[in-house]
Amino acid sequence: MASNGGRMARNLVVSAAMIGFALVACVSDASAQQQERAGRPGEIVVTLLGTGGPEPGTARFGPATLIQAGGLNLLFDAGRGVTVRLYQLGIPAGKGIDAVFLTHYHSDHVEGLPDLWMTGYMFGPFGFRSRPLRLFGPSDGTGSGGAARIAKGLTEAFADDARIRMADEKIPAVATQIDAHDFQADRVVFEEAGVKVTAFAVNHGDLIKPSVGYRVDYGAKSVTLSGDTKFDENLIKFATGTDLLIHEVFATSAKLAELPYMKPVADHHTSPEQAGEVFSRVKPKLAAYTHVILLGVSQDVLVSRTKGTYAAPFQVGDDLMRFEIGDSVASRDGIRSFADIPIRCAGTNP
Repeated sequence: MASNGGRMARNLVVSAAMIGFALVACVSDASAQQQERAGRPGEIVVTLLGTGGPEPGTARFGPATLIQAGGLNLLFDAGRGVTVRLYQLGIPAGKGIDAVFLTHYHSDHVEGLPDLWMTGYMFGPFGFRSRPLRLFGPSDGTGSGGAARIAKGLTEAFADDARIRMADEKIPAVATQIDAHDFQADRVVFEEAGVKVTAFAVNHGDLIKPSVGYRVDYGAKSVTLSGDTKFDENLIKFATGTDLLIHEVFATSAKLAELPYMKPVADHHTSPEQAGEVFSRVKPKLAAYTHVILLGVSQDVLVSRTKGTYAAPFQVGDDLMRFEIGDSVASRDGIRSFADIPIRCAGTNP
């Protein structure tokens, strides 16, 4: 029995050492892969981390988009599963994210934020944040809402986790903090390392305010994110001339559209025909859909309806679809089913 116990103990020590070496290797490799994925100097790299909506599906996670430019990793929205998608790319949720920008405060755009924040201050290849999480969001103008209130609520709700990890795992207190910035729309809200982020108001419905889209400029390159919106002239104004336009879409069948509860929802979003009109007026080098909501219609129908008002090429985004904005805009396919999702150590190629 003593001999068996000794062997078990030695096996546990060896296993623990192997895990430790793997973690160190992952952390080191993740840093290298993160730099590799940032693109060539002067480029913007955009990755659709989540292209779905509120539905808790497995093929499309909640809304989230990663924009890499000027050596920065900027995250726009933090829907369900965002931390998982970052881990698949080898980008830590902690030290790998420089700032988070929220378009509005619907649950499907923020429900991954607690995971991103807390996972980010843990140790391991997915964490190691050494400063507060920077969080930007639109203000309602009253001083009572916005990113600051979310930050206060999160730190209060999860105070026990932060307290325990600081005491038990020696997590630095600063890593558990959130540096929140509320802003008014239609202005530059972030400027760093040559990267400029402009927030502009969009119309997501009379009761869903504030709500914004974002334009990111880096040198002569740009990408615009619609956020959740109806057809909106202000979006067209700020997006005009952008290299890549990433826009939401909501398509339903004629039968479902007749349901009383469906009309208010549809009225908060952009139909394929309306999106095609937006694309035609903005004239991006490439347009792509995210926040893809299809109710009673297929993706082929979505494409066909869009082509009725837009003749140029466009993409229907999938999770982990990537765009590289250089002299032109190149895209790489994402995942198309749950079976395609790569589950592996952070830092390995997806």
